[in-house]
Amino acid sequence: MRIGISGAHGTGKTTLAEALCAQLPGHVTAVEPYYLLEEEGHEFAFPPSLDDYRVQLARSLRTLSQPPARPEIVFDRTPLDYLAYLAAAGADPEREADAPAVRSALATLDLLVVTVITPETERLLPTPDMPRLRSAMNDALLNLVYADPFDAWGDVPLLELNGPLDARPAAVLAALGQHR
Repeated sequence: MRIGISGAHGTGKTTLAEALCAQLPGHVTAVEPYYLLEEEGHEFAFPPSLDDYRVQLARSLRTLSQPPARPEIVFDRTPLDYLAYLAAAGADPEREADAPAVRSALATLDLLVVTVITPETERLLPTPDMPRLRSAMNDALLNLVYADPFDAWGDVPLLELNGPLDARPAAVLAALGQHR
C-alpha cells in the first residue's frame, strides 16, 4: 500500500505515519522533501518563501512519480501540502503545478489521508510555529481537496481525519480494508 498523508504542520501527520508503519508489516515512512532538500544543501528561508514551496512541490512530485523501491510506503506530506502552502502564501496553486504531473503522482497512492486542525490538535499537540500560515494552509488544503482543480485525486480514496487523535490509525486501517 502507498499511503499519502497531507495536512498543515502540527496536525499529527508524522505521528500518524509512524503509527501506521508500526501496524502495517513492511511499511516505511518516506523522508519528507524538506529534509531531502536540506541534506542536499538547500537553505530554506523562515518563514519559507514561495520558491521554497515550489522546490518542495517539485521534489514531492518526483518522489511520488518514481518507481517505488518498495511498494509499502507512507508519505508524510504529498504535493497537495505544497500546493496548499503556496495558496496560503498568496500564489495560485493552479499556476504553480502541471496538472498532468499532479494527477500522475497522486494516482500512485492507494489512499490519501488529510489531517486537519481540530480542537483536539490545538489542545493536545505542541503549539506550532507560524499559526496564521498553518491556519491558512489548513483552509487552502481543504479547498484544494474538495474542489480538486487538477482533477487529480478523484480516483484515489480520500479520508479526512477530524476525529480523536488516538482513533486515527484505526480509521486509516479501516479505510485501507475497505479499499483493498
